[in-house]
Amino acid sequence: MWSDPIADMLIRIKNAVRAGHKEVEIYPASKFKAEILKVLKREGFIEGFRWSKDRRRITVYLKYYQGKPVLTEVKRISKPGRRVYVKAEEVPWVLNGLGIAVLSTSRGVLSDRECRRYRIGGELICYVW
Repeated sequence: MWSDPIADMLIRIKNAVRAGHKEVEIYPASKFKAEILKVLKREGFIEGFRWSKDRRRITVYLKYYQGKPVLTEVKRISKPGRRVYVKAEEVPWVLNGLGIAVLSTSRGVLSDRECRRYRIGGELICYVW
């Protein structure tokens, strides 16, 4: 069993992008992982994702632009041993707006842009650029 399944998902995606794969399977699947993937899709870092029929796996379709990956790096911030929370005024900018921060809030999993729009803080899950 993994101690940090979210970090495992992010690293699987990062490794698949570096290897030039078109898709990657994430297992075991969870609703929280799917919510993070929805944010990545909304922000344009992945093409999309699909649940398997038995709902145990998620297939993530990776995005490339002119042969280069759109997603180049991910960094896990809040970990099981050390949770990191930010207030609405402290939501960070990632690479001066070129990347995103993914936060878990009372309104669900949101990007840093959405958190600033709603003036809401939460647990800082990861940075993606």
